[in-house]
Amino acid sequence: MKIAVTGATGHLGSLIVKSLSEKIDREDIVALVHNKNHAKDLIKEGYEIREIDFQNVSTLNTALQNVDTLIYVASKTYFIFDRIRELENVLSAMKENHVASLVAMSFIADQEDNPFVMSPFYGYLPRRLAGTKLNYAIAKNSLYADPLIPYLPELIERKGLIYPIGDQELSFITLQDSAEAMATMALKPEILQSRKSYLLTQARSYTMPELGKIMTKVTSHEIGYHPVSVEEFGKIYAPEGDGEELASMYAGGAMGYLHDLSDDFAHITEHEPESMEHFLARNYY
Repeated sequence: MKIAVTGATGHLGSLIVKSLSEKIDREDIVALVHNKNHAKDLIKEGYEIREIDFQNVSTLNTALQNVDTLIYVASKTYFIFDRIRELENVLSAMKENHVASLVAMSFIADQEDNPFVMSPFYGYLPRRLAGTKLNYAIAKNSLYADPLIPYLPELIERKGLIYPIGDQELSFITLQDSAEAMATMALKPEILQSRKSYLLTQARSYTMPELGKIMTKVTSHEIGYHPVSVEEFGKIYAPEGDGEELASMYAGGAMGYLHDLSDDFAHITEHEPESMEHFLARNYY
């Protein structure tokens, strides 16, 4: 059985490849990448590398030959139609190559009235897959905890979190836990064939004062909560290129759309997810 992973050199995809390699033979894993020059480490480690372009279905048709299951990590884009075209190209290539099973990455912000700019895609994904004959399971990630680590120096300087979500809570999952769950989903027939969504979260969610207290304990610096407006948040992070998009996500958070919890991770992996405090303490220097 061959399992292909898209985005195999990215943050999540590379961890999925690693997690799979701990469970199945390396020759049964196909790493799908956009540029082989970025996959030198994977090549050295003996993985089969195939190049793809999500917007060019012919490359996907070639790359998915003799693949049984695809783990689809979507590209990072805030252009809805590009993401939908990407998904449609993936599904077309799967059909062309008789790839029967799919594990698809999704996100917690999929509500129909969520203002997050990518919410329409995450609402589209499960409905689109429901109309296929595929075996599939959808991994619906909560917010990644990992970006909080490089964010800590800024928070220490600001002396507080600034997310514009008021008294609402946020749910998180680590990239490592998400990767382990998605790899396991591809290997458990009862999950892979379920045609269901699985919400991946830590055991609890956090208000911003609660999260600040954990950060204060880990860093020994006082980190409170000093929220800015959604508009101001977008302006602050505009130089990074996605301020407006992130602001729209936290606008959904302020509506209570980023705080759901689930025990799906433990159900899939048979152990609990890493807690926020343990994760921050393990990675903070």
